[in-house]
Amino acid sequence: MTEIVGRVVEYSADGLTMVGYLALPAGVGCRPAVLLGPEGMGLSDVERCRADALAELGYVALAFDLHGGRYLGDPGEMLARCMPLLADPGRLRGIGLAALDVLRAEPRSDGDRIAVVGYGTGGAVGLELGRAGVDLRAIGTVNALTTGRPGEAARIRCPVWAGVGSEDPIMPPAQREAFAAEMQAAGVDWRLAVYGGALHAFHHPPVDHPVVAGVGYHRQHAQRAWRDVVDLLAECLPVTEGLGA
Repeated sequence: MTEIVGRVVEYSADGLTMVGYLALPAGVGCRPAVLLGPEGMGLSDVERCRADALAELGYVALAFDLHGGRYLGDPGEMLARCMPLLADPGRLRGIGLAALDVLRAEPRSDGDRIAVVGYGTGGAVGLELGRAGVDLRAIGTVNALTTGRPGEAARIRCPVWAGVGSEDPIMPPAQREAFAAEMQAAGVDWRLAVYGGALHAFHHPPVDHPVVAGVGYHRQHAQRAWRDVVDLLAECLPVTEGLGA
């Protein structure tokens, strides 16, 4: 059996040349696909490794770019780029739709069986794709309890799972409540996991540059959140065996 294959893919979005990472599972058959969104700092080896892990599970996985091939390790620069994005659903959707086009164009992808998993800003992109009415099998987010424009959550046609740290000052209880209220009012099949004692970006291993206040890694909860993501995909987007593998 062949091994998984990873490669860089370039595409245009938000006026930039994006540099994503596509991971293909072993075999030759068509497989369900996952769009993977990074934290606000941008695409890094953390997301590339997660894409590889999803490919090991049998998924075609595209870790998409937010910043035109750049990783924004300076907190001020990251916030200056991400805050306007988070305030503009149209731009978030544009970034997501461009990456989705790349994923659907991959011959190994089953274009009718796609999920989005995103972290922070990347998770907000996933939620906006759902609010735009994109046909998805599941949306999973960590640190991304963003709410949308009135009434648009009713367009979400798939289960939504969200994870957040109980001590996350960026996604505080009031934000959790607003997100839950939006999902419930829209009739979405939603779940919210609160990881006790965890801060913002608790899933992300420590980095060698400054971060915004309230960010911190929690190894045990990071592992739990990843298992929860994998369980979501297993439930909503099972890998079908025997398709030319």
